[in-house]
Amino acid sequence: MAWLESQWQQQPWHAIAGLVLITFGYALPLGIQFMALRWLNRREPLARPTAGTLLRAWLDEVWADAKLFYWRQPFRSNRWPDHLPDQNEKTARRGIIFIHGFICNRGFWNPWLAQLEHSGHACIALNLEPVFGSIDGYVPQLEEAVVRMKQATGMAPILVCHSMGGLVARAWMRAAKADDRIQHVFTIGSPHHGTWLGRFSLVINGWQMREVSPWLQQLEADEPMQRRAKFTCFYSNCDNIVAPALSGTLEGALNLHVAGAGHVVLAYEKQVMQAVFGSLDSEVRKT
Repeated sequence: MAWLESQWQQQPWHAIAGLVLITFGYALPLGIQFMALRWLNRREPLARPTAGTLLRAWLDEVWADAKLFYWRQPFRSNRWPDHLPDQNEKTARRGIIFIHGFICNRGFWNPWLAQLEHSGHACIALNLEPVFGSIDGYVPQLEEAVVRMKQATGMAPILVCHSMGGLVARAWMRAAKADDRIQHVFTIGSPHHGTWLGRFSLVINGWQMREVSPWLQQLEADEPMQRRAKFTCFYSNCDNIVAPALSGTLEGALNLHVAGAGHVVLAYEKQVMQAVFGSLDSEVRKT
């Protein structure tokens, strides 16, 4: 707005061009990421996305990022508050704990929380803080949320995690030895084996997510293989952040490929949301 005010009277087209550059300048590094992923995934046993697929994925990601970082997270992060049943509210429905990823907040989950608003399911969406802290430092926050959810519903919750959130869930399960305290973990675009982009990070949680980082290697060494049966991992051949693509998978987990989806878009794909909500609905039908 300051740019428009300073330029509009003398050079309106210059003012508009500057506004577009300021607002959508991030589209350029996103485009570089999408071009790079073709090279990063060259050895992956996945169908290589066509130029048209990458272009569509890039445009979708640009728009998704604009909605997320310009609207939901800064202005609408508390639009749908956490919901826990009170003592007078009987519920036989399992709750969900949402765990966002790097440089995000609970506003990331607004489309999910909107669908849960009248479902009767309890839900908690975390705000991981400090933003640039160690992944292990988020473990107490998740522990508190799991305790609250179990007290409110009497049932072990489901964890739904995007990106770094999946590593937070695994770190918590290691620290709390919590295999029996959760029903299932869904990870969406989580860099379980690190990401090539992590090498450029200057902060501790970004550094922990680089490929073959000591932190990730120790996490895997500490993890019993039977724990992976509790995981469903969604990954994509067009994930512009988690590359190589198979870093989004875990051996022993149910790994589901969602073709053509960028990193943020992947979390809002219809088949991903249906799979998670479908697991809740199936429990309701059984009861």
